[in-house]
Amino acid sequence: MTELSCSSLLWRLVPRVTALSPHLSYSRSSEETYKISALTISPPQRLATGTIPPTPTGLPNPEKGSPGDLPAMDSVSAMKPPPRDLNLSSAAATEKATENNPTGHTANPFNKADTKKLLRKLDLHLIPFLALIYLLCFLDRTNVGNARLVSLEKDLKMKGLDYNIALSLLFPFYVLAEIPSNLMLKRFRPSIWFTVIVVSWGLVMTCMGLVHNFSGLLACRAFLGLAEGGLFPGISYFITMWYRRDECGLRIALFFSAATAAGAFGGLLARGISEMAGVGGKPGWAWIFILEGLLTLFVGAFSYWAINDYPATAKFLSVPERAEVERRLSADSGLSQEFHLKYLIQAFQDWKIWVNMFITIGIFTPLYSFALFLPTILKNLGFSNNKAQLMTVPPYVVACICTILGNYAADKAGQRGVFLLGFQSLAIIGLLMLITSDMPHVQYAGTFLAASGIYTLVPLITAWNSDNIGGSMKRGVGIAMQVGFGNLGGVISGFVYLSRDGPRFIKGHSILIAFTSMSFVLTYVMTMYYRRENARREKIFAEISHTDEQRFDEREKGDDATFYRYTV
Repeated sequence: MTELSCSSLLWRLVPRVTALSPHLSYSRSSEETYKISALTISPPQRLATGTIPPTPTGLPNPEKGSPGDLPAMDSVSAMKPPPRDLNLSSAAATEKATENNPTGHTANPFNKADTKKLLRKLDLHLIPFLALIYLLCFLDRTNVGNARLVSLEKDLKMKGLDYNIALSLLFPFYVLAEIPSNLMLKRFRPSIWFTVIVVSWGLVMTCMGLVHNFSGLLACRAFLGLAEGGLFPGISYFITMWYRRDECGLRIALFFSAATAAGAFGGLLARGISEMAGVGGKPGWAWIFILEGLLTLFVGAFSYWAINDYPATAKFLSVPERAEVERRLSADSGLSQEFHLKYLIQAFQDWKIWVNMFITIGIFTPLYSFALFLPTILKNLGFSNNKAQLMTVPPYVVACICTILGNYAADKAGQRGVFLLGFQSLAIIGLLMLITSDMPHVQYAGTFLAASGIYTLVPLITAWNSDNIGGSMKRGVGIAMQVGFGNLGGVISGFVYLSRDGPRFIKGHSILIAFTSMSFVLTYVMTMYYRRENARREKIFAEISHTDEQRFDEREKGDDATFYRYTV
């Protein structure tokens, strides 16, 4: 018997054995394999040449000619995996997968304490390193704002809008990299792809400290955008491979809080490094770029070993823990995880993703404007260059705390829309304080509110969009679309605060209020839509019963499946 026919016969046994025994369960893992208890059977077309899947106890072995009433098969394409119970509770699903398991490889049912312990283990092994590399990413992207205060423009003979152009040039290239990067992340191992990203931008950042003219700075900013572009959407997508939808917001907030830490750390670091002016014949701003670039390269050298690829291959997890992580993900979504072109097309045709893209640009424009120009804004309040660098630290510290607490509360509440509306309002209030008062202390207090609101919004909107996109590949593309379009706000941000509008920058603050207000209105619209759509689907389920087979058939519809519920 050929390898294909053998594997096909065994594959056809799955529905029959499942029907005969209530103790065997079916689930779809992130690695696209089908599992019966402790036995993992790959679809026939995925089997390596020359391999035959093992036969579990109690199943007929087609290779040995064991008896079994197997129907004839016309083709492999005619085969269909068995349905699974999409509404199975966590404890019931685990018990169903483990009862009467002769191998003993599957864990006992995970209770609430076990699940909390598992999540803490995931957090400890995944989040710190992701936060570290994102801290370096945001630091290297925005340190040009600190370099400006130590003679960058004078040394490179920049004038007029040259500085604003240098800021904005990064973002078109940043956007270009995002969707291809997430497709590469879906296709290849995260440990490899993230290492390529980190090492690439570390090299570019180091080279930026060696430029001698404005053209060299522009070239480095463009390459920096290409190198960094895949990191934020990549990490956001990577987190969805490990956590359920209602757990992603806090984890995205934890790694994104590194951006606020970068703002605080960047000011302190730039203040110290600038004292190296003249060392090796290089100005202080050059040393900011060189040392921060070398630090990135150092961290990048360990990325390959520090990043775990998938739950199924995580060495820090036991076999039962790996199974539990994958079971939780499968139960949370119940949708297709396949790599297929049609899911990319679904993402581009989904109007909800496009609305979220406009909400995101309404958040990212204030984000980058604030990050790039806060040192300049504080300097124009009457502080010296060195003091302005240090004065950026407290607003970022407060923003970091708000980012974590706000997203933690949103995860616990199981809602994001109302939290987005609240922090959008907080950001608007802070920006209004910068406009309406000419007192430096009131304006400085406004930077605390603005930073806390703006930075907390980023993980909230990223998680909200991710939560409401069904299917692995569509989600990866949708996140990249959202973040890519949002990062066009970086292009706008370079021209929000112009030197001629100083020292009050009323025009710039007003532009940011307009963008935040737009995102507020669209957030309200989507919140109402999600609530009504969930209610409509609940009504359908109450009136019409759906079999497991029908639900399985809907898997490829993504978030349009009637059993799918949106996060409000």
